[in-house]
Order: sequence, then structure tokens, then C-alpha cells
Amino acid sequence: MNQLEHFFKNEDHRLIHKWNHYFEIYDRHLKHLKDGKINILEIGIAHGGSLQMWEYYFKGNVSIYAVDINPECKKLENENIKIFIGSQEDEAFLISLKKSIPVIDILIDDGGHTMKQQINTFKHLFDHVAENGIYICEDLHTSYWKHFGGGYKKKRSFIEYSKNFIDKIHAWHTPKVPVDDFTTSVHSLHYYDSILVIEKRKMTKPFDVKAGNASIVDFYEKELVSNSASQSK
Repeated sequence: MNQLEHFFKNEDHRLIHKWNHYFEIYDRHLKHLKDGKINILEIGIAHGGSLQMWEYYFKGNVSIYAVDINPECKKLENENIKIFIGSQEDEAFLISLKKSIPVIDILIDDGGHTMKQQINTFKHLFDHVAENGIYICEDLHTSYWKHFGGGYKKKRSFIEYSKNFIDKIHAWHTPKVPVDDFTTSVHSLHYYDSILVIEKRKMTKPFDVKAGNASIVDFYEKELVSNSASQSK
């Protein structure tokens, strides 16, 4: 049991509603940030239990910024938690939010989970995540639900939208996908049931390396040369 699960099951806190496998995912991707001072933005406050969970997990070394559409959530503010009231569907609000908060080390989108909300949030806030930061979008199963704007293979679902990220991190290898800011700032994509975790890191064009003494004829290299020669005739 990691510390997040311990807090959820054993500590006194406000209501937290999560899928049971999320705690392992959080711990896997966030534990390396526990010892330094960090900034978190969590979108979707509900009863505020997860805000308490992050304070507990990061041992007070965290400044938390949070967003919800419910004005009642404002009363959950304290000296470590700053709360903004607004909608993810409101692009002007997201632009204003970015100007009001510092660069974020961890962004957790646990808001309304509609396709427009998830895509808007990514478009406007991903570049506000630190160079070595983490972007988490939760409850991706709504991409398959029509009443959230989703549907299986629907082009405007967040699942389909995010599949383009796979091409973007491989842009170095094909002229059909331009190398852009996403390519040069994202180290890896981690898809789980209902969660996408994007780990950022400054990236440069990859190159292959070899070491050691060749001992046999490289069959695949030989085939590649042979095929290239045949195609050129």
C-alpha cells in the first residue's frame, strides 16, 4: 500500500472519489517529485478530499492551485491552496488562469470530463507545465460515452485527439509529421485504463548507437541493402 492509498483508507479527510487503480498510477509517476518544492494544478475539486491528499503526499512541499465550476469550493482555500472558479469550456477563463498561476509541475485534469473540456484544457494549459513536469488527464472512458461528447472512434473524442500525440513523438522519423513543440518537450506517453500520463522532458533528435565487435553477417542489414538495390533498378 502506497502513501496515497494509506491516506485514502486510513486518514480523516473530505470525500474522495477515484477509481481504485489510480493510486498506483499516481505514485508511479509522481513519487520522484516528493522531496522538492512543487506546484500542482488540479481541475475538478468536488468535496476537496484530493486536495488534502496531495498536501499529505507531498508533505507540505507543495503549492496547490485548483479549479471548479462550483462557487462553494472557494471556501476550501487555505494558505497552501488557491482556488479559481470557472469552466474548462471557457477558453478566456483558461487563458486568464494561466496568467494567474506559476508554471505547474503537475497538472491533473479531473474536471467535467467532456470532450470539449479535456481538449480545451490541453490546448491552453499543456505549455504551462514545467519542462520536467507531468500532465495527467483522468477518466478517459468518457471518450466512449455519447453524453460526454464521445463515442467509439469519434474524431472529436479526447482518446482520438490524443492518439495524434503518438505520431508527434515519432515525428523525427517521418516527413509527414512536423517536429513541433510537443515533439521536443515530451519524453513519454503512458496510457492506462481511463488515464493518460504525459511526462515532459526536453528532447532532441534521437540517434542509434552500436558497440562491440561484429561476429556474423547482419542478415537484416543485408536484406535491406538487397531490397534497396532491387527497387532502384
